[in-house]
Amino acid sequence: MSFVVTIDGPSAAGKSTTARRVAERLGFVYVDTGALYRAAALRVMEEKIPLEDMAAIEQTLREAQLDLSGSPEHPQVWLDGRDVSRDIRTPELSELSSRLAAFPIVRKRLVEIQRQLRERGPLVAEGRDLGTVVYPDADVKIYLDADLETRARRRHRELHARGITASLESVRGDVERRDHRDQTRADSPLKPAAGSIRVDTTGLDVEAQVEAVIESIRTHPRCPDPRGAAGGA
Repeated sequence: MSFVVTIDGPSAAGKSTTARRVAERLGFVYVDTGALYRAAALRVMEEKIPLEDMAAIEQTLREAQLDLSGSPEHPQVWLDGRDVSRDIRTPELSELSSRLAAFPIVRKRLVEIQRQLRERGPLVAEGRDLGTVVYPDADVKIYLDADLETRARRRHRELHARGITASLESVRGDVERRDHRDQTRADSPLKPAAGSIRVDTTGLDVEAQVEAVIESIRTHPRCPDPRGAAGGA
């Protein structure tokens, strides 16, 4: 069974950046589960399926071909054979993917896809229910968090860097709504997994976050030798 590291936490806690750098340093496969949900949301949006039509949503996700590839530095997200890595990074799709993620039929389908990725070798996966639902037997479970203001400012800078205009106030509201939806949904709510290592990133820079996570991974007795892990990925 492949060695698995899960990194869960709320929006803009630093999961993606930390997971990518950890995967790169250790030679592990990088799995961005949020990107899969965004790609699923793109499919639903392009098909113009109303969120009330559960049967149509279930059908289109059964037909959709969702996949991840590339390196941790340059991850790619695929929907039906096309690279949608840039297309999915919009506030509109972020909101839609969050709403879809609350539906059990959507989560069931995405969990199936995520678990198949374990066959690719040692991996670092980031999301919201990885240590609790997707990989409950993960070797190392990390829960990243930060206060709301810190996370709102991070997300605001991220959108600005992509050329997306949004006020800090609106971004803060979006993050807060996302937190509430993720933490209160009936199916797979966001919460720290049992036995997870909690890392508060509020006052940490990226390098400190990465080092804290890598230290936890390397002390695990089953942690693969990085030189061998790269070949398994």
